[in-house]
Amino acid sequence: MGRLRHRTAPGWTYFGTAKAWQNVAVFQVAAIAEVLLAKLLEDRNRNHYPLHEFVLMPNHLHRVLTPSSTTTLEKAMNLIKGRSSHPVNRVRQSNMQFWPSGFHESRIRDAADHQKGPDYICFNSVVAKRVENPIDGLFSSASGKYELDPIRQGLKPLTNASKGVGPEGPTPTANVRSAGA
Repeated sequence: MGRLRHRTAPGWTYFGTAKAWQNVAVFQVAAIAEVLLAKLLEDRNRNHYPLHEFVLMPNHLHRVLTPSSTTTLEKAMNLIKGRSSHPVNRVRQSNMQFWPSGFHESRIRDAADHQKGPDYICFNSVVAKRVENPIDGLFSSASGKYELDPIRQGLKPLTNASKGVGPEGPTPTANVRSAGA
C-alpha cells in the first residue's frame, strides 16, 4: 500500500500534528526546541504560510497554518521538518533521524472548527501538566511572545458588530456615505 495522500487545496487552513521519531522527547531540550521554533517562524516570515497558532511539546508539534498560494501543505511540513533537521542534529551531536515521514492534519472549515484548534493548542501544555497557565508555555503561541498571522475572514467568528453586514445587513444611505467622506 502506498503513502496516504493529504486532501488539500489552496487557501484552506489546517490544524496539524508532527510527532518526533518513536515519540522521543527530543524537544524537551530547550536548545533543540529553540531551533525548531526559529525555523517554524523563519518559514512563516518567508511567506511560505501564515502561522495562526502553535505549541511545541516534548515529542510533537501542533500548529494551525494556511499554506500560501505557492506552498502546499506537504511542502510547508517538509520545510518545517527538513530545515530543522540539520541544525537540530548539530545541537544533538547526532545524525539520527528524529522526524518520521508523514504528519496528521485536519481541515478547519468554519469558525467553530477554528476555535477548537487554538483552544487545544492553548491548553495542551496545561493538560499535560507542563505549566499551570497557557501564557507560561515557553514554546507556545499562547504565551503572547510570538507574532501570529490573523485567520482568514471565513473562519472568524461572528461578533455583534459583524452580524448586520452582508446581504442581511442594512443598505447604506446617502447620508451615511457622505458622513464618512
